[in-house]
Amino acid sequence: MPEGPELHLASQFVNEACGALVFGGCVEKSSVSRNPEVPFESSAYRISASARGKELRLILSPLPGAQPPQEPLALVFRFGMSGSFQLVPREELPRHAHLRFYTAPPGPQLALCFVDVRRFGHWDLGGKWQPGRGPCVLQEYEQFRENVLRNLADKAFDRPICEALLDQRFFNGIGNYLRAEILYRLKIPPFEKARSVLEALQQRRPSLKLTLSQKIKAKLQNPDLLELCHSVPKEVVQLGGKGYGSESGEEDFAAFRAWLRCYGMPGMSSLQDRHGRTIWFQGANPAKRNPRPHSRVLRTEWRTLRLQARPFPGHEGQRETFLRGLQLSGLRGPASSRTQKFPQCPRRGGERGDRRLLATADPGRSRLTPHPWTQRGPQPLSRRVSLLHSPFLILP
Repeated sequence: MPEGPELHLASQFVNEACGALVFGGCVEKSSVSRNPEVPFESSAYRISASARGKELRLILSPLPGAQPPQEPLALVFRFGMSGSFQLVPREELPRHAHLRFYTAPPGPQLALCFVDVRRFGHWDLGGKWQPGRGPCVLQEYEQFRENVLRNLADKAFDRPICEALLDQRFFNGIGNYLRAEILYRLKIPPFEKARSVLEALQQRRPSLKLTLSQKIKAKLQNPDLLELCHSVPKEVVQLGGKGYGSESGEEDFAAFRAWLRCYGMPGMSSLQDRHGRTIWFQGANPAKRNPRPHSRVLRTEWRTLRLQARPFPGHEGQRETFLRGLQLSGLRGPASSRTQKFPQCPRRGGERGDRRLLATADPGRSRLTPHPWTQRGPQPLSRRVSLLHSPFLILP
């Protein structure tokens, strides 16, 4: 997914590729796109771009004397999962070019295209940045840092740091691969509470005895999390190309891949957060700790650990007896055979009667009090697995 550096590189690409070009005619939208039409037509106009966080603003500026008379128009793009800009010959339009700006004659006919294979990208008319997004981590670092430290009481910072880093109200421009690289460099466990990680930064003050050059050197050698939110995206921008995504060209993507230290790298661990996004990190699986209630993946792995429980000291063998009772309760033959074998068994709740009679017929069998869920009749296999959460089991 394009993140802050990719939007910034896209704006650079538009300005460099289109700076000397003159566009003309109507703006053309594909028939399959659900985004709004762009009501703009001019015989001669130029295109410029700027980026802020995960948004890109495109400005269409008519040249003097262009017909019909037209005010400049601004569009704000969000790239979704696969958006990008491409400049191609008019006869070779990409298949998923959903918005097209054509150059004016004379000269070769070119088209600046907004290409979005998965169609999650969006554009809005008017040129206003999306309300609620925080300052850009790349271009507005001081405002970004102040915005985060001033709002640590917000409930967004009750979540793990790996989820808080994707909140665009505070970390505008940070995405999935950037959060993995930032946390990896600082050796911060991704599921630590965000507030506990960031509160320490409020107390961080450089020593008054240090000179300015010493303060700068100390900051470069020991950056904190917010400083890396600014410097790590800058490193991606300095790589050039189009950043993340193999569609940018094998050479460009090879440089980006060589830059990665954690995201998708061999030997790293990965889990999905509650939004289904994969977080890459270094270290042991955090599912061994008590998981947070909102983490579906961690709850699943916690249940898996419960299946590896062991009995209390002095109660060895009771677990096997308990499970054998569950197995017997699941092996139910035809109703007629059960009635003939145990005629005194009541018709309703017969399984409970079967269990009582089996216990009587086998005096050596341990008289265990069945788990309440076992008194509900035959259950599917998933329910039988959950029955292992019994009072006779403890965690390893």
